[in-house]
Amino acid sequence: MKKILILLTIVNYFTFAQTELPAEVTKVATAAANWLKLETGARSIGMGGAQVAAGRGISAIPYNPASLGFITGSESYYSKSYYLADISHNVISYGTQLTSTDFVGLHLFYLDSGPISVNTEEEPDGTGEMYHVLDISIRATYSKLLTDRLRVGGTVKYIREQIYTTYMQTFAFDFGSNFNTGIYGFILGMSVSNFGPEVKFQGEGLDIDDNTASQTDFHPLPLTFRLGVQNDIIGIDSEFIKNSTHRLTFAADGVNPIDYTVYGSVGVEYSWKEIAFARIGTHLGHDTAGMSLGAGVTISKGVNAISVDYAYVNYGVLEETHQFGLSFKF
Repeated sequence: MKKILILLTIVNYFTFAQTELPAEVTKVATAAANWLKLETGARSIGMGGAQVAAGRGISAIPYNPASLGFITGSESYYSKSYYLADISHNVISYGTQLTSTDFVGLHLFYLDSGPISVNTEEEPDGTGEMYHVLDISIRATYSKLLTDRLRVGGTVKYIREQIYTTYMQTFAFDFGSNFNTGIYGFILGMSVSNFGPEVKFQGEGLDIDDNTASQTDFHPLPLTFRLGVQNDIIGIDSEFIKNSTHRLTFAADGVNPIDYTVYGSVGVEYSWKEIAFARIGTHLGHDTAGMSLGAGVTISKGVNAISVDYAYVNYGVLEETHQFGLSFKF
């Protein structure tokens, strides 16, 4: 009996060794509301999404709520992104400084699929009715300056996804921090996004008849952990090359989502007198997103400033996208 067990073990080992296993389990399509992971903000996108440490102001709240703690006075922001397949996503946000250490902000993100024809089994070519897929995230963010080097922040957000007559909705939370290490000018950023309950779709669209409705399963939100660094290689606060006219910022993030493998993003921003900006970035280990480019200009008058930003991203087989951003500081 012992010999038989040994023989079966050997056979099983060699059978398993010859089995071709997937090189990597990506966990794709195991979470709901994947649109929550879309990169927003023209500055952020131009730097390849490397913003958990380099983010400044309300446009970077989706990457790290602690970014809100960098504003002075008040700030409003609007951006529009011409995404894939005629899809657009937009941001409208506002933030203000309550005290020298306390900041609050509101951030609205909404994605619109554009018009889609309603097709039925009886009318496969369309009924003449149109609908939109609408994804909405409304964030309320609070950030606090704990010390002159440490900022923390938290966000509570309402999420809703509407597909014709079916929908999903819930609340979720984001947390983050931004810490100036004081070591050669390195800044560390960390955030956890989309922490919340599992969700499922409901609504009239699931009704088969008056007495029967389709059942949908619960799925988790795309919980995402980010860890990043930022350093001004050249600049007025640089530990390497002091310069009051030129600034060169390097940023890198590691991103670990619950429904994908770990990937990274790297970005660089050049600034001339904090008036004109040029940006470049790329993604590492991402399945579609590649190199990104960006530019911006800021017009200041006293404490007031208007910034206009643009970003371009190459998504490979999914083609290119263009993003525009407009910021007001007052």
